[in-house]
Amino acid sequence: MIKVGITGGIGSGKSTVCRIFENFGIPVFYADTVAKNIMVADPLLVAGVKAAFGVESYSPEGRLNNKHIAQLVFNNSEELAKLNALVHPAVFRAFDRWLEAVPAGVPYILKEAALLFESGSYKTCDQSILVIAPLPLRIKRVMERDSLSAEQIQARVDKQMSDDEKIKMADFLIRNDESQSLILQVMQLHHQFINRIA
Repeated sequence: MIKVGITGGIGSGKSTVCRIFENFGIPVFYADTVAKNIMVADPLLVAGVKAAFGVESYSPEGRLNNKHIAQLVFNNSEELAKLNALVHPAVFRAFDRWLEAVPAGVPYILKEAALLFESGSYKTCDQSILVIAPLPLRIKRVMERDSLSAEQIQARVDKQMSDDEKIKMADFLIRNDESQSLILQVMQLHHQFINRIA
C-alpha cells in the first residue's frame, strides 16, 4: 500500500482536495484533527504537556487550555518546538494504529498534515502532494471561513514554510487557483497511483 502525504498552506484548500480523494474511496488520515483529539486522549502526551507547560494546560475536567498554550508558544519558537516534539511522535503513533485498521486491498492512503515537511512526516510517506493557491485567494478564503482579519492570516502564513520551499520537496502539485478543475487534477493523480500498483 502506497502512503501519500498531502499538505498545503492555510487556505490552500487541501481539505477540499482530500474530500475529493475520499470520493474515490481513498482513506484519509487527518493528522491535524487527530492531533487535537490526542491532546486530550493520549495519557502519555497529556502528561508530557503538563510537565512542559504546567498543570494549568488542562482544565480540571481534562479539556485543553488552548489560550494558555497559545500564549506560551505563539511567539516563542523554542516553546513551539518543545510542544511539537511532544505532539508529533503521538501523531505518528496514532497514524500507525490507524494504518492497521485500513481494509486490505486499498491501493493507497493519504496522510493530510499542515506541517508535513516541517515535522519530517513526509519521510514516512512514499510520495507527497502539495496544494497551492495564490496568497490573496488564500487570505480571502480564510477571512470568509474563520472571520479573521487579513493581518491575522498573514501572521499565520509568515510562520509557515513558504510554498517555494515546499514545491522543491513535493512530488506532485495541485493548483487550487480556480483556473483548472480540482476534480480532474485529483483524478489524474488517482490513476497515477493506481497504475503504480498495477
